Amino acid sequence: MDDVRPEAILHALSDPVRAAIFVELAGVSCVQGCSTFASVGDRTIPKSSLSQHFKVLRDAGLIRSERQGVEMVNASRCAEVEERFPGLIPAILNAYAKVGGRS
Repeated sequence: MDDVRPEAILHALSDPVRAAIFVELAGVSCVQGCSTFASVGDRTIPKSSLSQHFKVLRDAGLIRSERQGVEMVNASRCAEVEERFPGLIPAILNAYAKVGGRS
């Protein structure tokens, strides 16, 4: 977490699809497979795009991914990010909720 930068987090969440994925992951206590996010809102996300979105979220330090069989499963790192940058994640999640989570 020492290498995580706030500008990387903001960049990762500047895309509405990535923001929607992160909000979903932040709201559950279990891991989620990538295929869970094949549709975001009313949009179908191609696998190649979905992989790229998860990579950006991972590189920003927002999620942790691990392979289980043939699928990658993902979990948010909200608690770790909150410890490093107190208030950042709740502020982002609240702002996202205010705009209705549009993607």
